[in-house]
Amino acid sequence: MANTDLTALTGDYTIDAAHSTIGFTVRHAMVTNVKGKFGDFSGSLHLDGGDPAASTASIDVKMDSIDTGSADRDGHLKSADFFKIDEFPTMTFRSTKAEALGDEDYRITGDLTILGTTKPLTIDLEFNGAAKDPFGNERVGFEGKAEIKRSEWGLTWNATLETGGVLVSDKIKLNFDISAIKNA
Repeated sequence: MANTDLTALTGDYTIDAAHSTIGFTVRHAMVTNVKGKFGDFSGSLHLDGGDPAASTASIDVKMDSIDTGSADRDGHLKSADFFKIDEFPTMTFRSTKAEALGDEDYRITGDLTILGTTKPLTIDLEFNGAAKDPFGNERVGFEGKAEIKRSEWGLTWNATLETGGVLVSDKIKLNFDISAIKNA
């Protein structure tokens, strides 16, 4: 995509949730990884191809849409032990800084709010390209990743294992596959 004219991409975009993923991976019982995703989210991007630092992102995630492939586990995650979805139904991200790192690599920093607690989050992004889809929509795609310590947002529930370890790791790996459509 080195030949992409980034200035032509300048504009406002809406995240296409049907073709995007906001997911996570967490170590479980010290021996395996559990993966999950959120099925209901919305967001917008403002891309400035001439000045990438002026780009912004905003995402809202409905916490009751968590899906780890286990209804029992999802129910526990929605409970007062973890996300307290009755009190905190939405997780949000609002960017505060964007950086072009070179080639197709970017970094976006912003405020991640979970359980009413707001902390900074930095996401490393790779620009996957831009194209017009068969329906005439101008699309852009990004892949991103970040790591957080869930305890920093008040997510501290755990259980001790007989081996001395814990059931749920504090470290959470976040991954993002974002497809966004340019607003008309």
